[in-house]
Amino acid sequence: MAKYRIKKTFHVAYGHRLLNYKGKCENLHGHNGLIEVTLEAPELNGEKMVADFTEIGRAMKDWLDGSIDHKVVLAKNDPLAGTLAAAGQACYLTDDNPTAETLARLVYKAARDLGFPAAEAAFWETPTSMASYSE
Repeated sequence: MAKYRIKKTFHVAYGHRLLNYKGKCENLHGHNGLIEVTLEAPELNGEKMVADFTEIGRAMKDWLDGSIDHKVVLAKNDPLAGTLAAAGQACYLTDDNPTAETLARLVYKAARDLGFPAAEAAFWETPTSMASYSE
C-alpha cells in the first residue's frame, strides 16, 4: 500500500538528568535537541497534502514551548523537582526517566493528541545520538 510521508523538525534547548544511572547523565546538564515528527497518510487531503507544514509547525511549537523548550525535564520522583520548582525554575515532569526514548514517546503522543497522523517521532539529544518512537 502506498503511503505519503512528511517530516517537520524543531529545535529545543532543555536540561535534564537521569535517575538510577551511573555516568555523565546522572548530573544535571543541558542539550540542544532536534526533534523530527513524521506524519503519514495513505492518501492526500483536498489540498493535496498529508498536512499543512504551517499547521503542524504552529501546533507542535506551541506544545514544545509549553513543555520542553527551555525547561528542566525531570522524572516526577526526582528529588530536585520540588527544589527547582520552589526556586521558580520552569520544569516539565515525566512519569519515566527523561531519556531520549521517553522524550520521543512524549512528542509522538503530543502530535497524535493534537490530531496529526504521526507515524514516528525522533528525538536527537546530540548530533550523533537519536531515539525514535512509533506505534
